[in-house]
Amino acid sequence: MTDILSAILAIRPTAKVTVNDEDIDNLIWDEGETKVSKEDILAKQIELQTEYNNNAYQRNRKPEYPSIADQLDDIYHNGVDAWKETIKAVKDKYPK
Repeated sequence: MTDILSAILAIRPTAKVTVNDEDIDNLIWDEGETKVSKEDILAKQIELQTEYNNNAYQRNRKPEYPSIADQLDDIYHNGVDAWKETIKAVKDKYPK
């Protein structure tokens, strides 16, 4: 699950708050800081977690792709069609 502080900062990037043990009922807001409601924080956590889950394919693909230098070398030596096959294999392995 996305942590509480990430959710708060996604709502208000300049928020000044202390989060203890991921306890949403025990947030310590800096003096004068406008609090973000518990409901808004929980809703943002769900939104961020859904986005993270939906982008798993991107995280899985990244280490499988050859480096840019290797990709350019592949295009130079084997042509664009061979390069496309290499990239397509990774995309097929981890579909959207």
